[in-house]
Amino acid sequence: MANPFFLERQGIAHHKRDPDAAAFDLDKRGGAVHVFSVPKIGTILLIVASILLLLTFTVKTASVQLFSGEVYGSQALDNRTITYRTPSNRGVIYDRNQVVLAGNEPAFNMAVEPRVYKAEEGQNKTTYERILAILDENKRQEFAIGMEGEARFVIEGLSYESAMQLYANEEDWMRIEHVSARTYITDIIPSLSHVLGYTGPMSEAKFEENKEEYRLSDRIGTQGLEAFYESTLRGKYGKELWEIDALGNVERVLSSNPAVPGVDLHLSLDSNLQAAIETILTNRLEDHVASRGSVIALDPRTGEILAFVSWPSFDANAFTKGISEEAYRLLADDENTPLFPRASSGSFPTGSTIKPIFAAAALSEGIITPSTSFVSSGGIRVSEWFFPDWRAGGHGITDVYHAIADSVNTFFYYIGGGYDNFTGLGIETLVQYARAFNFGSKTGIDLPSESAGFLPSKEWKLTAKGEQWYIGDTYNSSIGQGDILATPLQVATATAIIANDGKQVRPHFISSDWSTNEEVIAPEIATVIKDAMRQTVTAGTATAMQGLPVAAAGKTGTAQWRSDRENHSWFTGFAPFEDPSFVITTLIEEGAEGALASSIARETMDWWFRRNIDEMSENP
Repeated sequence: MANPFFLERQGIAHHKRDPDAAAFDLDKRGGAVHVFSVPKIGTILLIVASILLLLTFTVKTASVQLFSGEVYGSQALDNRTITYRTPSNRGVIYDRNQVVLAGNEPAFNMAVEPRVYKAEEGQNKTTYERILAILDENKRQEFAIGMEGEARFVIEGLSYESAMQLYANEEDWMRIEHVSARTYITDIIPSLSHVLGYTGPMSEAKFEENKEEYRLSDRIGTQGLEAFYESTLRGKYGKELWEIDALGNVERVLSSNPAVPGVDLHLSLDSNLQAAIETILTNRLEDHVASRGSVIALDPRTGEILAFVSWPSFDANAFTKGISEEAYRLLADDENTPLFPRASSGSFPTGSTIKPIFAAAALSEGIITPSTSFVSSGGIRVSEWFFPDWRAGGHGITDVYHAIADSVNTFFYYIGGGYDNFTGLGIETLVQYARAFNFGSKTGIDLPSESAGFLPSKEWKLTAKGEQWYIGDTYNSSIGQGDILATPLQVATATAIIANDGKQVRPHFISSDWSTNEEVIAPEIATVIKDAMRQTVTAGTATAMQGLPVAAAGKTGTAQWRSDRENHSWFTGFAPFEDPSFVITTLIEEGAEGALASSIARETMDWWFRRNIDEMSENP
């Protein structure tokens, strides 16, 4: 056997000492030494790593194809396609006689794709310069700014002449859209602006919430019915998918879905009545210090709104076409707040218009009957406090009919807070019935931004004012001079319940089955209140309502709200008395006594019923 030391001296390492250098074996048959080569460990690791890397690529490729192919395919498609949305025509808004209140007129926009332009900017440069020359100064600046980005943008309101010139220069990266612009009848009947609202620019936040359905340049319903019925009116945009080449040229249309027009709205509102009320209102206020008011007319049988006037008002067309900052500031800074929809969003003390509701509460709770009487001698005294009647010396013996007809405070002090040995309803029960008549909560009318008004409580006063609730607070609430606040719409809706024999209806503009027919008070109690409101016209505080073509009933009101300002003037009533089809509520802010509101209501009812009588005689 060979000496290992000999082998080592020959340059062959012993396998136990340096196994990486070499290996040897002895041929046992001949004793010869056979030396053979063994790969180094680094080489082996390199081979193994290469195999693992190859396997990794193989698995990754399979994973992409099997699990992510759709995603990457979609991204690849996005890189060679453009989605183009085609606007839909907005639904038209009509009144009950098919008069167009909000319509559409032809307009032109220019839709621009900067990404497509920049893919082949050299070839498009000439067209770019032509477009700049065609556009007016403001739109030229808008175009230049938009082209600096990558996102698609739209320039609205092109003139007909500009649109025709741009048609001749259309390229794949810009397109002229024949669209429609919103127009309103509010240049003739401004008070409809608070009802209709208008279309205006969409905020970026709103766009982020609805980016699948809208374009950032779109105009959406703002305020009024335009906002409330936005999804109904706007319809559904069409969609075209364009395939483009590497240079941004459109090769073909891959798919096309046509736009679906918006749904037309048919309102219960009568625009002729609305216009007549505007004329009556402005004529009455012309020589009067008062300049703000609300008039609401509705059908108590259905809740359909016939007229809805907040005054003063504005022209919605100014907003939909893009109002200037100066013009907007004039409206916003006007002390008469023409932008404020006071008929549904303004909260005011009710004055005596709430007395019929509290009389119905006392009858319903059984603390009085129609024949219960109290003596009004000018007011009542509690300790050092005196709570007066409005008539010096009082109104004499008073039952519920006389109390409503002549607005006798003493009667309502008794039934509200009690006096001597008579126990009244108390503030909790008064509030309970007020709430049943729609006070203190929204009526549910199809308008945004409706106010809920306010109903007080003992807990509220303690928390808000740090004071206990006193009997005087209940007395003041009983006659509508306390902390109760209501919108003109709430007063009109409460009056409709009485006119509708105690059944609730929901006020609305769009003809639909919104009536609830829920019984708020018993029909026999509603009859007592109706009869008392009729006496208001025949022998009470609203005798000016006599002489109408039909018999009317109503309630006047004078609401104190600030010691240094005039009182608010109220009237609410209905006609014909035998079968009410028309409720009217009028509020003149700082109009002093109720006579101003009742005179406006009288002229309105006279116009309405004389017109209807004339129409019936012409079409028997």
